[in-house]
Parts: sequence; C-alpha cells; structure tokens
Amino acid sequence: MEKTAALTRRIGPRIFSTDHRVIARQYFFLALGAVIFGTVLSLVMRFHLIYPQAQQITPEFYLSLLTLHGTIMVFFVLTLAPLNAFGNLVLPEQLGATAMAFPRLNRISFWTTAASFALLIASFLAVGGGPLSGWTAYPPLSAVGAIAGPGEGLGQTLWFVCIGLFSIASLITAINMIATVIDERGPGMTLMRMPLTCWNWFVTAILSLLAFSVLFAALLLILLDRLGGTSFFVPAGLLVADETIRHSGGSPLLWQHLFWFFGHPEVYIAILPAMGIVSHLIANFSRKPVFGYRAMVWASISIAFLGLLVWGHHMFISGLSPYSAIAFYLLTMTIGAPSAVKTFNWIATAWNGALRLTTAMLFALGFVSIFVTGGLSGLFLGQPQIDAYFHDTYFVVAHFHLIMGMAALFGIFAATFYWFPLMFGRMMDERLGKLHFYLTFIGAYATFLPMHFAGFAGNPRRYSDFTTFDFLASVMPLQRWITFAAFFLASVQVIFLWNLFSSMRRGAEAPKNPWEATTLEWSEHEGPAVRGPYEYSPPGALMQNDP
Repeated sequence: MEKTAALTRRIGPRIFSTDHRVIARQYFFLALGAVIFGTVLSLVMRFHLIYPQAQQITPEFYLSLLTLHGTIMVFFVLTLAPLNAFGNLVLPEQLGATAMAFPRLNRISFWTTAASFALLIASFLAVGGGPLSGWTAYPPLSAVGAIAGPGEGLGQTLWFVCIGLFSIASLITAINMIATVIDERGPGMTLMRMPLTCWNWFVTAILSLLAFSVLFAALLLILLDRLGGTSFFVPAGLLVADETIRHSGGSPLLWQHLFWFFGHPEVYIAILPAMGIVSHLIANFSRKPVFGYRAMVWASISIAFLGLLVWGHHMFISGLSPYSAIAFYLLTMTIGAPSAVKTFNWIATAWNGALRLTTAMLFALGFVSIFVTGGLSGLFLGQPQIDAYFHDTYFVVAHFHLIMGMAALFGIFAATFYWFPLMFGRMMDERLGKLHFYLTFIGAYATFLPMHFAGFAGNPRRYSDFTTFDFLASVMPLQRWITFAAFFLASVQVIFLWNLFSSMRRGAEAPKNPWEATTLEWSEHEGPAVRGPYEYSPPGALMQNDP
C-alpha cells in the first residue's frame, strides 16, 4: 500500500498536471493513438472495397467503420493535434507568458476530451451496433432511435454524447487560448509582433468558440428528439419500418444548416493552425521575414470570417433556394482570395531565401503543394451545377482528404519535427525524416489524386461494395490502385513512428536553439519583446513590423 501511495504521489501530478507542456504532450499522444486507430479502420475499409468477399463485413458494419474513421480523423486528430497539442506547447511562450490563462481549465479540457474518446469507442461496441450515420449524422433516421435500424440505438446516442463532450472541451480550450492571447502577452509583445502561429491559433480559437457553440446546441436538440419525443428535426408523418413516427413536425434540413455552420468552419479549425505553422517554418528556414506579414494576418482573419458564411455550399443538392445557392457560390469563390494571398506570400518568402531543407521545411513546402492541389478541386464543388453531379461521388472524398486531411497532416508532421526538441529535449533523425517525407508525399498523391477520376466516372461514396454495379466495372482497377497506394502510404508511417519513439529515448540531445529561431519559445524570454518574430537581421536593425 505504501508503495502504491508513493507511486500515485509521483505519477499523479504528471498525469493531472496543469503545466501547458505536459498537457500538450498528452494531447499529442491522444491524437497519435487516434490517428493510428483511424488509419487501421481506413485500411480495413479499403481492403473490403476491392475484395468484398474476403471479409465477413455487412454493409451496416462497413458504415460503422466509416463513421468511426471520419469522427476520429476530423475531431480527435485534425482538431486536437494542430490546435490543442502544439497550441498548448508554444503559444504561451511565444507570447512571453509563463502559462495559459486558466491552467486548471486546460487540464479539465484534456480529460473531458479523453472521456469523449472513450465514449466514442464505447459507441462502436454498443449493443445493437455502432453508429452508422457518418460523421454528419443526418436526421431523420439519426433522430428517431433504434426503430431506424442497426446502429441507430444506443450506439448512436453514445456518439451524440461523445461529440457533445468534445464540444464542451473545445469551447473551454477556445476560451483559454483567447484569454491567453489578450491578457497574458509579455512586455512589448504587441499584436503585430506576435508570430503568425499565435495569430492563427488566436483566430482558430475564436472560430472554435462560435462553431462549437452552434454544434453543441444542435446536439442538445437532436438528443431531445431521440430521447424526449420533441420534433426539431423529425418531420410529421414519417414512416419507418412500417410504423408511423409520432412527431408533430420538424425539419431535417435544420440539422444540416446547424451542422454545416459548424462543419465548414471545422475545415479551417484544422487548416488555419497548419497555415500558421507553415508560415513560421518557411520564414525561419528561408532566413527571411515573412513576406507581407500584415497581409497574412488579415488573410487569416478573412478566411475565418468567410468560413462562417459558406456552409450552404454543402447543401446545394438539398433543395436549397437557387437564390441562396448563388449567394453561397459567390462567397465560396471569394474565400479563395485570402488563401491565394497566403500561397503567394509563402512562395515570395522562400524566393531567393537561404533555404535550409530540413525535414520540417520539406513538410511545410509539401503542405503548400497539397493545399493548392486540394483547393483547385474545391473550385468545381463550389459551383451548384457541377456539385449536383459530384456531390455523392469520390470527387468529394478526394477533395476533402487532400485539402483537410493530408494538408493538415503535413502541417502536423512539420510541427512535430520542428518542436520535438521542446517536447522531449532531443532531436529526431533527419535522414529518416526526409525518407519519410518523400515517401509520404508520393503516397498522398498516389492515393487521393486518382479518386478525382473515380468521381468523374460517377463512383458513389459511402457504398460498401462496388462490384455489383456494371457501370463501375471499368473503375475497379482504379479502386485497386487506390487501395494499394493507401496501404503503401500507411506502411510509410512506420518510419515516422520508429523515428519518433526511438528519438525520444536515444535521439541526440537538442541544443538550446537548434533552428536558430528568433521566437521566444527557444529563449528564456527575459525582458520585453523588442524585436519582431521574423527579424533575422542583426540586433538593433529596423524592425519590419514596427509602426
């Protein structure tokens, strides 16, 4: 008993720490475990798509795998790692602060997120089957309960509670980050001296506060429909399994409006932190100030603002008014302008710079490539007439995985290699890192570019078996290629995992400032911040961002 008590006293403060770096590592490993699990699920699905007779997978179980994969990747990887893990790690120190504004709330946020993840796994194992309504959970079937079929009972209820807990944790994190930026900046750290990483975490936190608030309200309403007999999303006279559902009349489209008001900003909650990280790294490894610093700041703000206004382009085929469709189409095209500003400024920053092609820099440049490629396909989906054909095809899968999935993951990889010395005090192996980058870059394009051509052929998404459709016979060789490329891409990540864990134990000891950066996380941040974040000139030279 005494040994157990001593162990608890020694480990407890570490597990339930309020130190922002400890919490950052906890978020990092939670996201790492989630992405491994989510990747395994995707490989099971890919194998089933080309060899449907080799596995005893029912369509319902396939949809449960699809739901779990999408939920894990969107919420527990692409939201957690860029914002919660790396934001917690360096945001306070880059601002010249010693801690987050609310350290205890920070701890509560992590453990609420961990509980949410545990509930998600429980929903998959629930009696009656795991949830199968996708990460969007469209009503009316998701709102009427077990009568709608397998996976719509306890599993779907647990899924909604899981996302509700995640929303609460995200709101706490958002409030904490906003307060940290506003109130905890060190002496001399004006807003226009903040690194672009801080700006993007700040803007993303504001976006999270607005978007997750709406999602949480929608979740409460749909749970009331499921458990309390209300009629927010269930229409009157709905017939399910030969039984009339007793609801007075709601609108399934109301859920789509509420969900996508969150869902499209969620894309930018994942991608904006990566944009800040990439801006930061390209400047550092080009040894040049960021080209158009203020333009980059306003581009981030514009992306967040416009991101709140374009949710309707996910609903072009829902019977949306043509006049509304025109408005959402114009706004969707407009949001490409600040993204183009960022892309131009990244290229201009690197142009004629003293480039240092470290692994972190390679992943930052790879992000730019994949972001541009994925963004181009978004121009097609932003057109109502074209989206009517592409909406339920693999074209959307390709666009979504490139622009949000792989681009954000490249930002996560870049941040991991760059800030690994801060997290663990050691250096990752650069040779393994570069090998991992080149193979991942090839694998990403080999996997997701061909999906566009499957979309052109009308290959539907969310189907568990394509072999029963004669019109898709010519697409099956392409699906086999995609599957083999996906297995290649996944196997390459073993290199990263080996590099990560071996470097944690046996990596070279990190110097105090291994990348010769000018931001405060690499220093003791004593005294006021008297230089801009990307001033690589000698001390005393005129600062670019000073008024």
